[in-house]
Amino acid sequence: MAADVFGKVAVMFGGDSAEREVSLSSGTAVLNALLRQGVNAVAFDPAAQPLTDLLTQQIDRVLIMLHGRGGEDGSMQGALQLLNVPYTGSRVLGSALAMDKIHTKQVWQSLGLPTAKYEIADKRHFEAGSCGAIMDKLGNEVMVKPAREGSSIGMARVTSAKQLDIAIQNAFKYDNQVLLEEYIDGPEFTVSVIQGQALPSIRMSTPHTFYDYAAKYQDDTTEYFCPSGLSQDQEAQLAELATRAFDGISGSGWGRIDVMQDSQGQFYLLEANTVPGMTEKSLVPKAAKVAGLTFDELVMAILATSMEDEQVTVMAGA
Repeated sequence: MAADVFGKVAVMFGGDSAEREVSLSSGTAVLNALLRQGVNAVAFDPAAQPLTDLLTQQIDRVLIMLHGRGGEDGSMQGALQLLNVPYTGSRVLGSALAMDKIHTKQVWQSLGLPTAKYEIADKRHFEAGSCGAIMDKLGNEVMVKPAREGSSIGMARVTSAKQLDIAIQNAFKYDNQVLLEEYIDGPEFTVSVIQGQALPSIRMSTPHTFYDYAAKYQDDTTEYFCPSGLSQDQEAQLAELATRAFDGISGSGWGRIDVMQDSQGQFYLLEANTVPGMTEKSLVPKAAKVAGLTFDELVMAILATSMEDEQVTVMAGA
């Protein structure tokens, strides 16, 4: 697809979420890729300028590289729709669902898709005395996750009721609702989905207690395996699970599904990401490379997802 078909593109990154620094790295890499491909692209930080500047600058479409709240939760998607500016990735519903780990799990459960056992801690009526019973119910090893944060911010892995209480109180700093999830002891995988197609899975290995923020963005000790070492049948099974999970929460365009595998080989869905990282350490570019896509080709494929609604309109009127 020729670069000029996209018109003037704003790469939206930065923002004011807890993931601002990661967004700045992702957005800079993506902007540079578009410029290398001859796209008329400019940087746009919604934390520094009003959205109405998109209209005064005559922006034709937006490539969203905002991570976390305000960019990945449906609010920016809704604002862009009101401005009638096409954008990349999932629409309002898919973005909002994927950002909320609790509602994502509830949707997946309703569809019969495999997820780990869980409980919900609500700041309004949480009682520390309930931690022992929660540990017993979830198998005495629990992952604590703020419901609406990404990049493993506020997460912890605990093995006692006392640790659980401390971790929940820390997670409450980021969100009023916290997901408490049975810890699955086994390898972690991620599957990127672009335009309805699953890319090769990646298996992550880290010496950290789990794949936390430092393991993702700061340390060089994390290992990535792609191909991931699964059999051909398992790879196909995981690809189907990931695409079903992404479709199930109304994800569209592009995204990533994170999965754990237990000792019996059973996969369990963890969460969905509708604006995954695009830094040099990020997972989607790693999978795309194995699939035969360069970083620049990947970015152009992501940009093309901004035309999905336009293509539907053309087809409907044909």
